[in-house]
Amino acid sequence: MKNLLLFILQFAVFFAVFAVFSLSLHPHVVSVVRMTDEGQRLFVWDGLLLSLGLAVLVLIMEAVRGRIRRAGPWTSAAFLLSTLAGFLLKFGLITRPR
Repeated sequence: MKNLLLFILQFAVFFAVFAVFSLSLHPHVVSVVRMTDEGQRLFVWDGLLLSLGLAVLVLIMEAVRGRIRRAGPWTSAAFLLSTLAGFLLKFGLITRPR
């Protein structure tokens, strides 16, 4: 029960970080996905990279505390599901007109 509650909390935190920093008004790390007639299709890496960094930080804290075997798979699953949900909602993809 405790692991499930922490999984849901971690999923919400990873998803929120991915969403907020992918939809920010001032992106820092951007790459062009493709060119269209409407303009450039860009991917903003900020949210994904910060979410990944947070997941690695949580995994390091779990390893230091000796709980990596029990909590590590739950944390990894929460990060992967939040990333998948973010990609399905197209977080980070923007179009800049010409």
